[in-house]
Amino acid sequence: MKKISKYIWTAVAVAVFLGTFVYLYDKSRPKEIVYEQLEASVKDISRSTIVTGRIVPRDEVNIKPQISGIISELYKEAGEQVSAGEVIAKVKVIPEMSSLSSAQSRVRLSEINLRQAQTDFDREKSLFDKKLVSAEEYDKYEQALAQAKEEYSAAKDALEVIRDGVSASNASSSSTLVRSTISGLILDIPVKVGNSVILSNTFNDGTTIATVANMNDLIFDGNVDETEVGRLSEGTPVIISIGALQNVRFDARLEYIAPKATVNNGANQFEIKAAVTVPEGTKIRSGYSANAEIVLESAKQVLTVPESAVEFAADSAFVYRLGDDGTYSRTPVGTGLSDGVNIEITSGLQAADKIRGNRIIEK
Repeated sequence: MKKISKYIWTAVAVAVFLGTFVYLYDKSRPKEIVYEQLEASVKDISRSTIVTGRIVPRDEVNIKPQISGIISELYKEAGEQVSAGEVIAKVKVIPEMSSLSSAQSRVRLSEINLRQAQTDFDREKSLFDKKLVSAEEYDKYEQALAQAKEEYSAAKDALEVIRDGVSASNASSSSTLVRSTISGLILDIPVKVGNSVILSNTFNDGTTIATVANMNDLIFDGNVDETEVGRLSEGTPVIISIGALQNVRFDARLEYIAPKATVNNGANQFEIKAAVTVPEGTKIRSGYSANAEIVLESAKQVLTVPESAVEFAADSAFVYRLGDDGTYSRTPVGTGLSDGVNIEITSGLQAADKIRGNRIIEK
């Protein structure tokens, strides 16, 4: 019985040893590397660039007052529609003291001149009625009286404008009423009642009362790198996508390429503008961040392979083509347009040829 147990344990040990030896031998043997197999196919290919920018209205106007003063009333709010000529705000004039004093002095002087002209005219008229002076002499005094009346009226108007911002003779076109110069949407009203405002002149830009824009005419405004601007031209179709509006894309058409570069973070860039076609019922807000996809080059129905399968060496390109004997051979090919995923093959392959990919399936 002891001999039988000894034989059994010996057999088990031998089996374990042989099994371990066979396993280690099998693991140490080099296995055949199997690569992914790809196929050359005919398809359309294009190379695009993505330009970041903003959606802005083509016409955006800053409405400014025609006179300095304080905002006394606001009739509109941001987000409301406004028509050209419609009143947005009213300005209360705070007169400049030296100008006010000068205008008051002019009124007093013109009043004195008017009284004197009236006295002279009355005296001359009395003499003319008695036929003691000629008609020509009488006409001179009558003209002097008319001029004095006109000067007095003008002086009063000037005083009222300086003091109140409006005169009785031009109340319908008061400069204290700030009117929109275009029809559109009010994007912003940066002032409040009580804020001081100044008119635009040679020395300053003036205070903006409101910003008004036509939101039915929008453009994409962005910058493209100098390495790509040479491939662009006016009229090129553009696809616009807006981050705030997911899964929504708009058609646009390139209409402006800046003739001069601007330096942005050390790189030369050129401003571009594209007219955006917004579908009816879609609401776009001014200043939305957007991306413009522009096709730089395209080729229709050309032979392509995945670019990852192409081996580049110096100025040459190669692929590993599957031969009739079932092995891959290094084959030189001509390449053309690439979209970053697929590349055009101009020579060296035919449609449906099998090539080796660079992804290992089994090893």
